[in-house]
Amino acid sequence: MSEIDRGQARLAVALLFGVNFLNYIDRYVIAAVLPLIQQDFHLDDARARYVLSMFVVVYMAASPFTGVIGDRWPRRYLVGTGVLLWSLATIATGFATSYHHLLVARSFIGVGEAGFGAVSPTIISDLFPRERRGRVLSFFFVAIPVGSALGYILGGAVGMSYGWRAACFIAGAPGIILGLLAFRMAEPARGQGDGVVSEEHPFEWRSALGLLRNRTFVLTMLGMSAMTFALGGMASWMPTFLSRVKGLSLGAANTGFGLLTVGAGLAGTFLGGWLGDRLLRRTSTAYLLVSGAGMVLAIPFAYVGFTAARPEVYLPAFFVAEVLVFLNTGPANAVFVNVALPEVRATGIAISIFVYHLLGDVPSPILIGKASVWTGSLQTALLFTLVAMGVSGLFYLLGMRSLGRDTARVQETLAAREARHASRPHHAR
Repeated sequence: MSEIDRGQARLAVALLFGVNFLNYIDRYVIAAVLPLIQQDFHLDDARARYVLSMFVVVYMAASPFTGVIGDRWPRRYLVGTGVLLWSLATIATGFATSYHHLLVARSFIGVGEAGFGAVSPTIISDLFPRERRGRVLSFFFVAIPVGSALGYILGGAVGMSYGWRAACFIAGAPGIILGLLAFRMAEPARGQGDGVVSEEHPFEWRSALGLLRNRTFVLTMLGMSAMTFALGGMASWMPTFLSRVKGLSLGAANTGFGLLTVGAGLAGTFLGGWLGDRLLRRTSTAYLLVSGAGMVLAIPFAYVGFTAARPEVYLPAFFVAEVLVFLNTGPANAVFVNVALPEVRATGIAISIFVYHLLGDVPSPILIGKASVWTGSLQTALLFTLVAMGVSGLFYLLGMRSLGRDTARVQETLAAREARHASRPHHAR
C-alpha cells in the first residue's frame, strides 16, 4: 500500500473542500432566487418547493449506488465525474424554459452530487488518523455554511441585478475546473488512517448491511435525519420568511441571512470539531455528546429568533441557534466513519445520506410550505423545526451508550487482520 505524504493529504483535503464549497453554492443559489423563479413561472409556494427538493430526491436515490461503486472503484474518478455533471446541470438550470425543465436540470444536480457526497468523507478518513478526524472533517464540512451563505449572497445580488438565470451560470462554471483537477487527486488506500498497512480488504455485502444492526450508526443516522429536517426547512424558507414576515427586502434577507450563516457556520463547525477531538481524550462518547447537547441547546434561541419582532433580538438569537446546530457537523460525520470498516465506509455514508434526506430535507421544505398554506402563517410552520431539533438531540445522546463499544470493535477487527497478515509467510502475501 502506498503512503501519501502530508503535503499531498493537505492538497487533497483542500480540493475536496473547494468542491464541497461549490456543491453548496449550487444548492442554495436557487433558494436565494426562488421568489424570482416563482414570478417567472407563476408558481405557488407548494409547487416552488419541488424545485428545491427535486435534486435532493434524486441525490438520495442515487447515493446507495454510488456508495457501493465508491467502495469498489477508485474514488477520485467518482468525485471528478460527479462535479462535472452537477456543474453542467447547474448551468443548464439557467437555460430552463418551463417548470418541468427546471425539475429535470435539478435532478441531474442530484446525480452528480451523489457521486461526490458518499466518498469524500471516506477519502479524508483514510488521510488522517482517528483522533484528528473531528477537526479535519469539520474543515471539510465548514463548506456547508460558507457555500450555502455565498449561494444566498450570490443569488440575491446577481438575481436582483441580472436575473436568476445569470446566477445559475456563475454558480455552475467553476465546478468544471475543479472536476477536472479531481481526476488527478491523490487517493489513499482504504484503512490507511486506521493504521492498516496490509492490502485493502475487499467490499462485502455482509459488512455493509451489518451497519443497519449497528446501534450507534442507526441512532446517529436518525439524529442527523432530524437535524437535516430542521436545517433543510430553515435554509429553504428563511429568505422568504425574513422578507415576508420580518419585512426585509429580498436582497437584504438573502444577504443578511447569508452573512449570519457564514459566521455561525464557521464558528459552530470549527468549535464542534475542536470540542469533539479535545473531549475524545477524556471520553469515547465525545462526538455524540457535543452533537446532542448542541441540538438541544439551540431550541430556545431558535424560538426567540422566529417570534421576536425586533432585528436586534431575532438576528443574534438566530446566530447562536445556528452555532449550536452546526456543532454536530464534524463530530457526527466522524461517527459514521469510525463505526464502519474501511471497505464499506462509502456504502455506510451512502445509506445514511439516503435515510437522512428521505426523512429530513426532502420532506421538510414541502411540508413547511404546505403547513404555511394550511395555517396561513409561515412563522407558525417554521416552528415545527424546533421539534425536529429536540428529536435530533435525543437520538444523538442515546447513541452515546454504544459509541465507544462500536468504535472499539472496528479497531479490534482491523488489528486482527493486520496480525493475520503479519503471520503469513512472505511468499503468500
